[in-house]
Amino acid sequence: MSAEARSAEAKLSELGIVLPGPPKAMGSYVTLKTHGGLAYAAGHSPMRQDGSLIVGRVGEEFDVEQAKGIARLIGLEMFATLQEQLGSLDRVTSVIKVLGFVNAVQGFDLHPAVINGCSDLFVEVFGDSGRHARSAVGAGSLPGNIPVEIEAVFAYE
Repeated sequence: MSAEARSAEAKLSELGIVLPGPPKAMGSYVTLKTHGGLAYAAGHSPMRQDGSLIVGRVGEEFDVEQAKGIARLIGLEMFATLQEQLGSLDRVTSVIKVLGFVNAVQGFDLHPAVINGCSDLFVEVFGDSGRHARSAVGAGSLPGNIPVEIEAVFAYE
């Protein structure tokens, strides 16, 4: 892996990205579990700066571009979780898998375009090491009526 791909912290700074505070678990789970060089990020929900959830359905309250921005925000929240738990994003060596859920109106079929907001961020910050396997699926509802929920698996050292 190149030094450029390894310096995620420097890339965030270069892009002018300030991470939000890491979210807290909202139930009987942890936000990140590590085992055998893998970091499993629990499903992350979109939060406003005041800590309240962003709510609504894609195709109703949010269009595809807005939902893509929400997915990007969730990616930033995952970065904050990784940074808090691993000490630095520079410990991440690869993004392995992303699973995104989109709370959308019936007939909506652009789930991958929404989850690209998170996927594109991972590649923007980690370079080729940010490319990952992925599933993007529709949901009739999500907890708290959030529009997007994303979980991911990362390799780290």
